[in-house]
Amino acid sequence: MRKYETIFILDPSLDEENVKANVEKFKDVIQNGGGEIENVDLWGKRKLAYEINKVNEGFYTLINFSADTDLPKELDRVFRITDGVIRHIIVKDEQ
Repeated sequence: MRKYETIFILDPSLDEENVKANVEKFKDVIQNGGGEIENVDLWGKRKLAYEINKVNEGFYTLINFSADTDLPKELDRVFRITDGVIRHIIVKDEQ
């Protein structure tokens, strides 16, 4: 299993309950795909470096996890089809 980290930004118009529901959804995708979550870091609402789709801020979340090489592809697919995700990235952790 390899180590990965993902950061995603959720739409700031979502209420706190929907933000938590989305984070749980992504954690479930990782766990149901055979991955192990090492750390979940909720950064909260922050200003974006640049405007994306007329939005200037968003809810940032960082998740560190271990998984097989197929899981990041599935997680990427789920990020893309989930309403409210402004941006996301999944990278292999080299530590």
